Amino acid sequence: MNSSRRFDSYNEAFTKNFITFVLVFTIICINGAFVYTYFKSKDFQGNPRYVLYIHLVINDMIMLTLSLGLVIATYTGNPGFIPCWIMLVVLMTTNRNSPLNLAGMALERYIAVCLPLHHVQICTVQRAHLLIALIWLVSFIPAFSDIIIILITQPLSVFSKMVFCNASLVFNTPYHETLSLVVEVLMFSFVFLTVVGTYLNVLLAARGVSGVSRASMRNARNTILLHGVQLLLCLLSFIAPFINLFLVTNWPHKRTDIFFSTFVFTNVLPRLLSPLIYGLRDKKFRGNIRKQFCFKGCRTVEERMKVRPRRTSKPAIH
Repeated sequence: MNSSRRFDSYNEAFTKNFITFVLVFTIICINGAFVYTYFKSKDFQGNPRYVLYIHLVINDMIMLTLSLGLVIATYTGNPGFIPCWIMLVVLMTTNRNSPLNLAGMALERYIAVCLPLHHVQICTVQRAHLLIALIWLVSFIPAFSDIIIILITQPLSVFSKMVFCNASLVFNTPYHETLSLVVEVLMFSFVFLTVVGTYLNVLLAARGVSGVSRASMRNARNTILLHGVQLLLCLLSFIAPFINLFLVTNWPHKRTDIFFSTFVFTNVLPRLLSPLIYGLRDKKFRGNIRKQFCFKGCRTVEERMKVRPRRTSKPAIH
């Protein structure tokens, strides 16, 4: 065992687990407000733009819940290989879903602005659901391939072992590393080119129009730009292992603190910024959230203001 490795004390472990739980619980509550608002309104459910957006939010909620479970599992005891594999497969699938979902949202905005006459025919709710199913399939195949590699390269006894549930430790063969690298490069190249391509096309289209159309294109351009920001946030979770390797090499005695810090800043916090920079920016969503979650006292005040009779000036008596 590496002598430089330092394990957390009880107080440190409790503090880190408590911070992680509070952050994840807060983000899930915020995302839950978006999900609740979405399912309370038929207008949102009938719009493919919001269908893709709420899928991104639910996907992040699943990923955060599993991440929290794995963090707690590292301190409370190592699970068996099969439960660990199931959690890792779902976790890696949801992690890869996010950038693909962003590409779909960027394409929807591009069609809405640059091909408005065809938007209703191309972008339907049914096709949005089919796209979501395709996203899950594309993301699941590499995760399932990892277990196929285990079956080929490892003895069956590995399935009965207790393991430290970390993807880099469970899927640690050279084949896994090559597969992961190829999948991530191809995926992010595709998503990056999609986001940049749609942004440039909207930018060029905006030069030839004016007035209301120009304003709508500007909003679409800003929305796609936000998708680029979200894509960078998703990228953080993929480069976290390289950040950990660099930091641990230079400060090996801070190993557990480094792992905790990179986990919070590359996996947890981006999932808070992702829905906020898009969801709260949308006036329709923001208005419905305020309507759904406004305190009863606020509504009472608003109702009183509406029914309060206006004061009329009395006619002067001469």
